[in-house]
Amino acid sequence: MSGFFPWWVVVTHFLNIFLLLLLARSGLEVLSAFPKLYWHRDCPPGREWLRLSKKMYGADSRKLWTAMDEEEAWSPLIALPGRKQLGLGRHWHFMTVQFWIMTGAVYVALVFASGYWHYLIPTHWSIVPDSIRAVGTYLHFQLPDKIPGEPFEPAQKLSYFLVIFVLAPFQILTGAAMSPTVLARFPRYGKLFGGRQGARSLHFLGLVAFAAFTALHTFMVIIHGVPKEFAGIVLADLNANQTLALAIGLTGIFLIVVFHVVITALSLRYQRGTQRLLGFMVNPFERVLSRVSKSRQHYRRRDISPYFRVNGYPPTGEEYERLAADGFADYRLSVGGLVQRPLSLSLEDLRNIDQTSQITDHNCIQGWNAVAEWSGVRLSHVLDLAGLAPEAKHVVFYAMDDKGLTETQGRYGFFYDTIPLYLATNPQTILALDMNGAPLPVEYGAPVRLRLETQLGFKMVKWIAAIEFVADITDIGMGMGGYREDQLYYANAAGI
Repeated sequence: MSGFFPWWVVVTHFLNIFLLLLLARSGLEVLSAFPKLYWHRDCPPGREWLRLSKKMYGADSRKLWTAMDEEEAWSPLIALPGRKQLGLGRHWHFMTVQFWIMTGAVYVALVFASGYWHYLIPTHWSIVPDSIRAVGTYLHFQLPDKIPGEPFEPAQKLSYFLVIFVLAPFQILTGAAMSPTVLARFPRYGKLFGGRQGARSLHFLGLVAFAAFTALHTFMVIIHGVPKEFAGIVLADLNANQTLALAIGLTGIFLIVVFHVVITALSLRYQRGTQRLLGFMVNPFERVLSRVSKSRQHYRRRDISPYFRVNGYPPTGEEYERLAADGFADYRLSVGGLVQRPLSLSLEDLRNIDQTSQITDHNCIQGWNAVAEWSGVRLSHVLDLAGLAPEAKHVVFYAMDDKGLTETQGRYGFFYDTIPLYLATNPQTILALDMNGAPLPVEYGAPVRLRLETQLGFKMVKWIAAIEFVADITDIGMGMGGYREDQLYYANAAGI
């Protein structure tokens, strides 16, 4: 150690500042899509413990509203990139978290390899009363003495230990507890944090804790003397040139600010390019996670949510309204593409195929979730009836929903989405015909909707008109693998 900090502490300290700011801003973009926090699943309107929005919707509202109506457009000054860009915000968040975890892993490895852990990990409970006394000293506008032979006073040592070895892992664990794939594969894991909503609230409080620590840490640097502190953390030597250290440190902070201004502007201007670039680093992990995990959810009837949000307004075309008025008696599901036997299935045909029921937790990309019972036919049975060609690799689901009529906001086209073939054969991937023991309601996707329990809700196409098996998805729509992927820059894989 040279004077104060080893060189690797200097490097990882700077990287941590850089990456945490990215995580915080992109995390706020994700939060803006559903700026309400709950402690329990179901998310009934009006029962949130924190609402960061003026919008209020009631469960008994006479006018149909959807979860997307609750989304806020937060300023790019705080959110990355801001302005209702959930898809890009998620890309930035999940790209950054990989590098943050790698940085932390390298840091912890070097902490133990170098023996630096003696300065960070308390070895006696006396650190607690010693820290309290140190805080009292600060409150009397005096600086407490450092621990003999160590670079920190007790309150610093305890706070660094809690942030590095408690708060940081806590954020990783609560983040994983919001993944639909992780929750579907390991339902009991989510219960450790009170389900997805509990994990979401705890994750937000973790962000607040990081922000509070950063503010306090900065304040303490000012109290101890900025030039002297910068010499230690920038040049790794308390006796180094303080003017040089201050210049380098402030330049680094300035460059971080400039970087955020630039990436925010570029993300908003070149949205497709940002989606492709960040997706290159994020999508492979999501695909692997989705491929190796199968849903093992088995909730009980008493777990069914009393309120289940609607997401997406039902189709308004004359053809759909005519079908709905007649109870979908004339409905036909077209199954074609790379199949040996093209199919045209009525609702009765679908009900005559072996039926299955499952009570599962629906996880929306915006952040809410709810439990419902879904009954219908396994998609794998339909695959067997159609007989797939060897070159079939993806499944395309086309909806009767013209978003130019139901969503507007400058978007257009009929909704569609795609999944890789390996997801289609999962036991809990079904074409749902019933919800909670009754025929599927129009607002939840009647006559047929997809249930795909390891993925986020936007992949579960409602109001399905046709299914097509294809070898490649790049020539469908805008080529990104789905309507939300095309228009809102979501990732095609949706396991986190």
